Amino acid sequence: MIDLASKTAIVTGGSRGMGRGIVEALRGKNMRVVAVARDAGNLSKLKAELGAETRTARVEDEVASRAILEEVRPDLLVLCAGAAPVLRPIHEQTWETFQTNWQVDTKATFGWIRDALTLPLKPGSHVIVFSSGAALRGSPVSGGYAGAKRTQWFIADYAANESTRLKLGLRFHCLLPALNPNTELGRAAVAAYSAREGITAEAFVKRMGETLTPATAGRAVLELFEQPEKWDKLAYQLAPAGLAPLP
Repeated sequence: MIDLASKTAIVTGGSRGMGRGIVEALRGKNMRVVAVARDAGNLSKLKAELGAETRTARVEDEVASRAILEEVRPDLLVLCAGAAPVLRPIHEQTWETFQTNWQVDTKATFGWIRDALTLPLKPGSHVIVFSSGAALRGSPVSGGYAGAKRTQWFIADYAANESTRLKLGLRFHCLLPALNPNTELGRAAVAAYSAREGITAEAFVKRMGETLTPATAGRAVLELFEQPEKWDKLAYQLAPAGLAPLP
């Protein structure tokens, strides 16, 4: 097991939702955590409540991402930030709404990972990308969301191969969390899908059974970081029961 008290992490999107659950888990192990998000108010609360350091920035801003990585040089980089998709069926989208997640989620993953490779981060550093279960099954009411999340997975795979080829010694994982009603983004998606089926959100959630929580995401990140020998696949589904490898 790794001594986390001597390690540093950056968590993008760390001020709420899954990202906050990850910050809570890492801070619970006395790890130095730098949370990056655009909402200064939420970051201020996070700092006061959990003792995390904060940086206010748009995660897709390539100048900001490079500067933060150069300053912090983390042992662990968790890319968890993303935009809320415009929840409409395909024929009610415009190209501008359709590309929302490409311009934030995918662009941010590309920028942070490119910089992790070109700085580079020190050998043994670990990058975890949060994609989505939509990358496997699609998401017909959220425009380009599923494609954007699938491309995050591709980027993580490409980066892992480049790290090996260039002998950088960086580790990469990509997590695909299940749809859940326990974050702002998840609640909006549940509302859209339940309305599409003509049932209540409560009925939709009940049908799902046990659901994923931010705390589950935090535990998963800890497992991946603390026990690298156990988790030798690139991609894992993240469900309420934990991690399941993908081929």
